[in-house]
Amino acid sequence: MTTDLNTLLTALYVKIDDEIGGTRWMGRPPLLSDSELVCLAVAQALLGYHSEARWLRYARKNLSDMFPYLPQRAGYSKRLKSALPLLKRMIRELAMDSDFWTDTVWIADSTPVPCGMSRPTVQRSNMAGWAGYGYCASHSRFFWGLRLYLVCTPTGMPIMWAMANPKIGEREILAAMLEVDADLVAARDGILLITDKGFASEPFEKDLAEQGIELLRPSLKREKKRYGEPMLKKVRQLIESVNDTLKGQLDLEQHGGRTFEGVAVRVTQRVLAMAAGIWHNNLIGAPVTRSLIAYDH
Repeated sequence: MTTDLNTLLTALYVKIDDEIGGTRWMGRPPLLSDSELVCLAVAQALLGYHSEARWLRYARKNLSDMFPYLPQRAGYSKRLKSALPLLKRMIRELAMDSDFWTDTVWIADSTPVPCGMSRPTVQRSNMAGWAGYGYCASHSRFFWGLRLYLVCTPTGMPIMWAMANPKIGEREILAAMLEVDADLVAARDGILLITDKGFASEPFEKDLAEQGIELLRPSLKREKKRYGEPMLKKVRQLIESVNDTLKGQLDLEQHGGRTFEGVAVRVTQRVLAMAAGIWHNNLIGAPVTRSLIAYDH
């Protein structure tokens, strides 16, 4: 069993190339193909390079055998932003190609994605109107930015995800996500959706039941103990560990985006990197599917 970065990138390149069927271009094709571009973006996230300029210097020195041609920083940034739909598509394709796609146990949670740390930054930011102020109860702190909503399997494989202003209610965002992917929900029988107390609402729970989704969450103080609540402590650790993978190993909060497109592609880049690691670990039969240790150095 081989679990190094080169092996993952090779398998990922073949998978992407098979899925897109070799992109056809008008005129001369680019020296860096779309498949190579996505692999390069995944490698950047796994190796923890926040700066695109520093990443390209490192790649020219250490990854020239895998990427014979590398664009300049401006060209790389422009290509990466234009490839955002492809990055999103590959997250879904990797999930569908894993053993976890048919899992009927889903975990839903949200985590802050800060985009500014000072008041002048907030006032001048191009993201005003999309980003906003929010509160992170886990760390007892306020932040300005977005929230990343993630619905995943217990192994951490992303099923659906979205980013939204933190002022919008969590139930509203999750309901919209389930509506957008209604066909995906309808294709599964007996989905068990595990959330925290923030998603508590009788009307919301009834709407989920109509879609064939059973909600499992901790009880509120005024409620009686809910069915299945004792198992939530272990599940909560799974939720926190998925967030820790995104923040601790993939540096979600250090994304460096300053515009709508920049933040979107950098967050997508990190979600794709986690999905690629889980997909490849599942492919080779690794004992811990969400471990990225073999790929981050």
